[in-house]
Order: sequence, then C-alpha cells, then structure tokens
Amino acid sequence: MSVEPITQEGFDLLTKEFKYLKEVEKPKVSREKEVAAALGDRSENADYHAAKEKLRHIDKRLFFLNDLLQKTQIIDPSTLDHDRAHFGSTITLTNLNTDEEEVYTICGAYESEPENGLITIHAPLSKLMIGKGVGDEFTIKLPKGKKEYEVEKLEYIGVFALKKVIKTESDFGFK
Repeated sequence: MSVEPITQEGFDLLTKEFKYLKEVEKPKVSREKEVAAALGDRSENADYHAAKEKLRHIDKRLFFLNDLLQKTQIIDPSTLDHDRAHFGSTITLTNLNTDEEEVYTICGAYESEPENGLITIHAPLSKLMIGKGVGDEFTIKLPKGKKEYEVEKLEYIGVFALKKVIKTESDFGFK
C-alpha cells in the first residue's frame, strides 16, 4: 500500500466529506429510494432509479475516500526545512526557454488544484523538483518538447492559504 501525504487541513476536510456522505447524504438518499419504491412499479419509476443511481455514486465515493483515508500520512510542512523542495514546498521556477516565472506547490492528491499551481506529489514535475535547491536546474520532457527550469526560490506557504476552491458540505452531496 502506497502512502499518500496530506496536510492536517486536507485530512480534516477528507474526513468531513467522508462523514457527511456516510451519515447525512447516504441515509437521505436511502429514504428517497424507499419512498419512491413505495409508489409501486419500479420498472418505470424515475425517482426510484434516480435515487438508486445516487446511492451507487455515493458508495463509489465512500469507497474511494475510505481507501484514501487508509493510505494518508499527515505531514506538517511548516516544520520541515525548505532548503530543498519536498512535500509542502512552494517552488518558484524560471523557465529557461521563455525566461518566464512559474510557481508550484507540492501537495497531496486530495488537495491539488493544478490550474492554481497546487500539484500532486505524484506529478512528473513534482518528482523532478523534489530534492532540488535554489540554483539547481532540471529538464522535463513533454509531448511538445523539453522544458528547462532553474529553481529561483523555495518557501513554505500553507496549501490551504493557496487553494482557490475549498469544498463545503454543499459540495459533498450528489445533485
């Protein structure tokens, strides 16, 4: 079993989603299914089939979240030395091909927002950055060619301070 690093905030949110789906959403949808089933013929009962489908989605999500919870290892990146890039590091890179600056933060899969620079520790770019220090250079091979980078700055900025989308209970349910 592979270990999935996660921040305390990420673990708390993961746990909150799991509990919400298990204790609130699943019982609610189960009641909807029972009410729809009581109406009679299930073969043409759209409400019954919709509730059954929602339950299937909830169960799949619960299975995924439970698996993730079993694999997580909580890491507090603020306590780590940020002389080298690792989980929780915010890395400022210079793209040596374009001279443009790019900023990435290495985080866990549940916390990632690639469109906002929060990339999972499993991403190819993360794997290349881990262990690098300021001034180190590296190359990544992409389908459209190679990109060369130099590490300009390493720092710690909390993952949840950088997130643009933080799920709430209204995001946990199935519409």
